[in-house]
Amino acid sequence: MNKMIYGLFFGDSITYGEYDGVFGGWVDILKRYALQKYNEGSNELILFNLGIGGETTEGLVNRIPHEMKARNSADGNIVFISYGANDLAVKDRNQMVNQSQFKVNIETAIQDAKLYSKDIYLISILPISENIDSKVSPTGKIRTNEDVLIYNQILKNIATENSLNYIDFHSAFLQDKEILLSKDGVHPNEKGYGMMAEIAIPIIEKYL
Repeated sequence: MNKMIYGLFFGDSITYGEYDGVFGGWVDILKRYALQKYNEGSNELILFNLGIGGETTEGLVNRIPHEMKARNSADGNIVFISYGANDLAVKDRNQMVNQSQFKVNIETAIQDAKLYSKDIYLISILPISENIDSKVSPTGKIRTNEDVLIYNQILKNIATENSLNYIDFHSAFLQDKEILLSKDGVHPNEKGYGMMAEIAIPIIEKYL
């Protein structure tokens, strides 16, 4: 008997796939891949894109218990947590979610996820374009690559402390980020999302 496994992707607009009018983002590419494999006879891996544009870990903490309860497969759940790009943004001279609160929020979300899943993946924050580093965006937010590194280190430390998997999209993007990011300098373009999916496919293949 084939298994039915759920994959839940929590995140912001980069998880949602914003600015990708071709593929719909990396999670949607994975959804199509999993469906194709199911049609070829593998396990059924149903992927839920739970990305919300502009969300910080504050929103994650509020909704993860309800989302996990509503989407819980008896055969197993895989949880992907992808946050930080909004948390680290500075608006009106304040970080949306400071470093210590970010750490607490991610750890809280992990504890909620652990009630339903043994397979939890933390995902790195992407680098931003040099064109927007330290500059005020149209939405009034300032992001820096320095903060990206600090928040990514928090995620890495949490992954190590909790024996979780860490997906390092940041390193994959770093050298060619100006080619892989969209015009706004924060979101990937079609090439960038395609690269993210390529990195993630071997991960989901383990469950197919």
